[in-house]
Amino acid sequence: MDMKYLFSIFMCVWMLNVQAQVKDTVPPSKGTGDVQTKVSVDGKVYSAIVTENGDTLILVDMDDVSVTSLRKFANDEEYKKYQKFRRYAATVFPYAKEAIRIFRETEYASQHLSKKERKKRLKELDKQLTAEFEEPLKGLTKLQGKIMMKMIEKELDQNMYELIKGVKGGFTAFYWNHFSKLYSYDLKEGYRPGDYPILDAVLNDFDVSYRIENESSLKYYNLSELRKK
Repeated sequence: MDMKYLFSIFMCVWMLNVQAQVKDTVPPSKGTGDVQTKVSVDGKVYSAIVTENGDTLILVDMDDVSVTSLRKFANDEEYKKYQKFRRYAATVFPYAKEAIRIFRETEYASQHLSKKERKKRLKELDKQLTAEFEEPLKGLTKLQGKIMMKMIEKELDQNMYELIKGVKGGFTAFYWNHFSKLYSYDLKEGYRPGDYPILDAVLNDFDVSYRIENESSLKYYNLSELRKK
């Protein structure tokens, strides 16, 4: 259960800052309305563009993604919706993929660390992840946040309510679920293939899975150092 705590960080930081989006949005500049800025992800600084609508587009070179787009669309409105969802998915893809990596690494490390060692590292990761992801997640719109959560839920095959409940308890999960409904998001809904065909097509275009090759490939855990402490 300890590993699931990391995902409550992603969920809670995003939900806590939904209301702050309006006041935290960088004012659009004259001309195109877009503002160039810098954002920090995992200690790395990336160029980004804040559009006149308040959307933050991070400019990064992504890994290859599989393309399994819908062949036909009922009308232009449906096609435009697909394009919008895909743009937003591209924005949150780095965060969702990193979240899955954290999950897989914690899952792996839990098999090689004592309960005490694991607990200590999780406390350190709590602070580290909050520092690295708080600002970038503030820039996400509600729809972008939803798509990111669906990416994570799809890969883990578990809804956010259960992830938070497993770590924080039923009361906390109930609180966040109630709060999230104010912004049209049900934490118990999870990812259900077939409910939203356009979203299915978009998510199938992005592979957020992560496989650990060996212990030396771990990014968030140095098992040798942790065992020495």
